[in-house]
Amino acid sequence: MIRYSFITILLLLASFVVQQFLPAFTGLHDSRILLVQLVFLCSAVTVGQPTMLLLAFIGGFLWDAHCVLGPHGGEASVYSQQVESIRFGYSTLLFAAMGFLMQGIQPLFKQGKWHFSAFLSGVAIFLYLSAEYAIINFVRGDFVLSKSTVLQMAFTSLLTMLFSPFVFWLLFHIASVCDHSINPEAGRKNRRLA
Repeated sequence: MIRYSFITILLLLASFVVQQFLPAFTGLHDSRILLVQLVFLCSAVTVGQPTMLLLAFIGGFLWDAHCVLGPHGGEASVYSQQVESIRFGYSTLLFAAMGFLMQGIQPLFKQGKWHFSAFLSGVAIFLYLSAEYAIINFVRGDFVLSKSTVLQMAFTSLLTMLFSPFVFWLLFHIASVCDHSINPEAGRKNRRLA
């Protein structure tokens, strides 16, 4: 269990590196695959609550460090009006909320029904992007929701969800290498049928 949890943390850290090389799909309203969030969501359903919260803290902290820090709205010497920024730490709360959503479906996952978790990962990504967009608009003081923004969030959620079977396959493989069962009820059911 400890080895598996440690490897999921390393997998989350590796997803930050890979995320840097994933392009935006300009034909789909600049949508992209949010690999960091996907690895977190898929890992969150396979681990216990304390490990999920640790993953949420690490993922949210590093995501904020990647996205929030730095000059917002461009260099201050070039742009006279800086864009209001959201505070450091909001992503940790959003990651934790997504993790608790995935933990709610964990009994189905432990029965071997990982397909529900794959679908819920797309829903969770859409809710994450919606919450993030609402927070940004709240900080700016106005709320503008265009069709292209909704399409970008929808396509990003869909593209990310399409990669969830690969991440689950990777987690099942890691669990077998670590001799850790992430869906014990499915294993018991298969042994009874054999």
